[in-house]
Amino acid sequence: MVDYNPKSWWKLIFVFHKSDTFRQLFPAMLGVAAYTALVAYLELDVFHAQFKNTTIVHSLVGFVLSLLLVFRTNTAYDRWWEGRKIWGAVVNNSRNLALKLSNLVEDEATRQRFQALINNQVMAMKWHLRNGFNPDDFEDTDRYPIAEFRKKAHLPNAVMQAIYKEVNELYHLNKITGEQLLYINAELQSFTDNIGACERIQKTPIPYAYSLFLKKVIFLYIFTMPIGFVSEFGYWSTVIIPLVFYTFAGIEIIAEEIEDPFGQDANDLPLNRISNNIRGNLKEIFER
Repeated sequence: MVDYNPKSWWKLIFVFHKSDTFRQLFPAMLGVAAYTALVAYLELDVFHAQFKNTTIVHSLVGFVLSLLLVFRTNTAYDRWWEGRKIWGAVVNNSRNLALKLSNLVEDEATRQRFQALINNQVMAMKWHLRNGFNPDDFEDTDRYPIAEFRKKAHLPNAVMQAIYKEVNELYHLNKITGEQLLYINAELQSFTDNIGACERIQKTPIPYAYSLFLKKVIFLYIFTMPIGFVSEFGYWSTVIIPLVFYTFAGIEIIAEEIEDPFGQDANDLPLNRISNNIRGNLKEIFER
């Protein structure tokens, strides 16, 4: 995720980040400008055609297209924001579980094991959603080496199973009571609930028919614009139409990027920062 100052207008207007929609769409904008120039040349200099009131049709279609794009953007942002709320819950539940276990467990080796396992669970969630793995994010323990976890198809489940195993052992050794087991159960269960909620967002994209229809409407809208706009604006249409294309296509590209917020794109959630903050919190909590 890109860190920026939302109040720095001039910098935001003139900076061109690698994820900026203008940079991504610039080749397509040149193509639209060339196409518009060709239509303008044929219409003005070859056929001398005159079309009246054709911009009215595009104004009406543009209004409908704007409503569709608003719905598309809101839907994508809702998914992004829901992902952020889920990871906010991961932060809170990790702290709560660590705070409870740090007071329930006296054995230092067990405390360190829980610290590593909770950290590994958070990192496993992050890399599971990104379809990758970075061993530097994980902590080896005496009982649960990272090499064993890597063999599992669902890494968060494997780490969570280890955590449950440790908690169950504490219970059977009478180091915690049944009431204390219930005391930490909500935080234990929350990890699986949260990764399931993230998977629901990630594996349920916007319906194919809706996305396809929207792209087709944008294409038809832009490539029919020169027919009427050339009569009104002449060769200035080669500037106007690419800007209109940039506006509509840019909104669609932004929506496509943020609807899956768990990757490593510039506008995705800052999972690296969040998970590293959790690691720091765990170390501080478990320190004696």
